[in-house]
Amino acid sequence: MLTIYEQGQPGYEDTLASLSRRGDEDLARVESDVRAILDAVRERGDEAVLEYTERFDRRRPQSLVLNRDAWLKEARAVDPAIRQALAAAGDRIRRYHEHQRESGFRYEEDGVQLGQRVKPVAAAAVYAPGGKARYPSTVLMTAIPATVAGVERIVLITPNPTPEILAAAEVAGVTEVVDAGGAQAIAAVAYGTESIARVDKVVGPGNIYVACAKRLVFGVVDIDSIAGPSEILVVADDGADPEIVAADLLSQAEHDEAAYPLAVVLSRAQADAVDAAVERQLASLPRRAIAEESVRSNGYCFVVEDLEEAGRAATLLAAEHLSLSVADSEAMLGRIGAAGAIFLGYHTPEAAGDYAAGPSHVLPTGGAVRFASPLGVYDFVVRSSLIRYSQAAITGQADLLEGLARLEGLEAHARAVSLRRAK
Repeated sequence: MLTIYEQGQPGYEDTLASLSRRGDEDLARVESDVRAILDAVRERGDEAVLEYTERFDRRRPQSLVLNRDAWLKEARAVDPAIRQALAAAGDRIRRYHEHQRESGFRYEEDGVQLGQRVKPVAAAAVYAPGGKARYPSTVLMTAIPATVAGVERIVLITPNPTPEILAAAEVAGVTEVVDAGGAQAIAAVAYGTESIARVDKVVGPGNIYVACAKRLVFGVVDIDSIAGPSEILVVADDGADPEIVAADLLSQAEHDEAAYPLAVVLSRAQADAVDAAVERQLASLPRRAIAEESVRSNGYCFVVEDLEEAGRAATLLAAEHLSLSVADSEAMLGRIGAAGAIFLGYHTPEAAGDYAAGPSHVLPTGGAVRFASPLGVYDFVVRSSLIRYSQAAITGQADLLEGLARLEGLEAHARAVSLRRAK
């Protein structure tokens, strides 16, 4: 089922190169439709959001913004065992993200006081998909970093939220819930409507329409990234259990038919064993149809000669999730140039990162880990530069500043300095 390529054989390098460009997803095919949705919401507000929700979801919410008392009551009616599990995961996620807090700094140099102030954005929206599956974990993974950052208004946008989603929202510190999804929900929080106040930042994964909408509203609001299909790369030596490697691959394949389950192994025997295990496990998987299509379309296994080549291949693929299922995972880590979340050793499942390890599972996809980072507290703050000159300090730097201003032909800049010189 997996497509297997061996190092040095035809197709190996070309396929690696092709997969390294998997993030070049063509959003152009939906862009005109998404622009129309954004324009309609910007012009007609709530009514446009409701119309598109009725068209796409075949339902018309009575209210876009849920009554807080009502949704909290629904959240608290969830099975206590589920609420306990969400709370336990939330505690771990919160503790991890508390390490990411920034305090800013100040210092003085030649009489000039300099520094940086770090403040949370006033309002952020977190998106939780409502398509093939529901993900209370995504609510935790997006809203808790915002809560730790100190964001006062956290808006969850999700279509037809379930009680479990609402329970996660309470655990995560969500302050508002908007019953809408898709591009129309992104437009609503970006531009604002009669019932939904605009936000400063929009984060969270979604389908191609959500991704395109986020890209188009960037600049009106900030966004985290343009998320594509989920992906995992497992680097496995011959000591790795093929059944476990297969389970890790399928843990992402079951998300979406477009997901990428990828592996790099050290022998053809290991590749064949992993492939056979994938086929066996698929037979009993509840989401078999989705996972099987993912494996058939995007499942690849690369057989390499040594760990050096494994590191090169992994760096080239720059995966969202990277599992280093090798004897010396720390040494292997040193060979990897780019990855989103890295799972070290035989006993660390990617699934732990999805739920309760601590780091956010909202990660760059499609090779974007080369220049982007996992969602974190730093995504919900803005930094301001602080500068204070005394008269003595501006007098001391005046010649330098005036000279640079006049070098660029900006006389008013120079005068703004010279008028401050000590008389």
